Amino acid sequence: MPLVLSHNRFMTPETALLLADLILALHWTFAAFIGLGLAVIWFGRCLGWGFIRSRPLRLTHLGAMGVVLAESLLGVFCPLTEWEYQLRRLAGQSGRYETTFMDYWAQKLLYWDLPAGLFLFSYALFFGLMLATWWLVPPNPRTRR
Repeated sequence: MPLVLSHNRFMTPETALLLADLILALHWTFAAFIGLGLAVIWFGRCLGWGFIRSRPLRLTHLGAMGVVLAESLLGVFCPLTEWEYQLRRLAGQSGRYETTFMDYWAQKLLYWDLPAGLFLFSYALFFGLMLATWWLVPPNPRTRR
């Protein structure tokens, strides 16, 4: 999903770099929502937190991981990764990811050198855990309007 970007008075290299950093922060927030969200649901179950049974929250959480799994199954890079890359290039940085966002940052931050297929497997496993959690810690039932 390419963005059509070029230098102009609004899109300076500094602006492009700022936008790339904002997209990176959004991407990390998205990943944290998925990863930490599952832990929060289980802690919330043990601690009696009512918000963890919110159907819209749980559908959003499950849908977010579903998008990640679908992208991986289809061999598609995340649009956030692509947009960040394009903005960094516009700002004069190379910054090209040779792999997926999570694979790149896992290697960069945690020094993991794992095959991309293992990430697909972990996404599928995590999605399965989320489905099991939906069943074991169900959201509130739908309300009729």
